[in-house]
Amino acid sequence: MSNEIPLRHDSVTVACPVCHSDFLVSGRKTYCSERCRASAYRTRRNNSQLKVPVVGKKQPLKPITVYECDICGERALGEQRCDECQKFMRRVGFGGLCPHCDGAVAYDELTVG
Repeated sequence: MSNEIPLRHDSVTVACPVCHSDFLVSGRKTYCSERCRASAYRTRRNNSQLKVPVVGKKQPLKPITVYECDICGERALGEQRCDECQKFMRRVGFGGLCPHCDGAVAYDELTVG
């Protein structure tokens, strides 16, 4: 048997999830090199910091909640009643005001995933 990497046999070779190069499987090895393993760790660690902030138990939730009117589509931060329709709006999620357009934006809409 030669020392060359076999042509894409799933039981023998797998693709590295970071650089997509094929490598020989050895035990529970997931990445082709230490460099790719470290890169994947840093990516996972950075993505975990983008999660929605935890709201304290004693903090009132209404002022940081984004609401949207089902009738006219108007959005408001901390206001449950639509100024246009005078109807109650549905809750979109926790959020704040956009620094560029001053519109109400939910954190879930900003995060990827």
